[in-house]
Amino acid sequence: MKMSIEGLQRALEANQRRIEGLRPRGSLGKAVQWGVLAALRYVLQIVHVDTGALRASQRVEFAKLRGIIFIDPGAVNPRGQRPADYGPIEHARGGSHAFYARTEAERGGDVLEGMAKIWWRGTMGAGGWR
Repeated sequence: MKMSIEGLQRALEANQRRIEGLRPRGSLGKAVQWGVLAALRYVLQIVHVDTGALRASQRVEFAKLRGIIFIDPGAVNPRGQRPADYGPIEHARGGSHAFYARTEAERGGDVLEGMAKIWWRGTMGAGGWR
């Protein structure tokens, strides 16, 4: 029986890059961070502004391979109101007021595509499969 291990080293290296890419500090973590920040930038562009507190109270948190955008519960506008209280009401009005839903609908596909490219480049390299 004749066996060949030609290409085995390249396959092992590619597999190691994929494993590294799945770690929070790897390319998947970078993709998640980029995606959440890209979504946040769009939220900040489209959220309706009265005092500016709702826009200014948008926060991001990252934990491993997860990122969330939320309204800071401690933020208060100049009128003494909390964006964390009225922000969900504004969003629930729907249409142009629904800043999170609009971000997902209007930019979600582009964000996911960008995240996939970051992950792919980080795990496969610029040359793709080898």
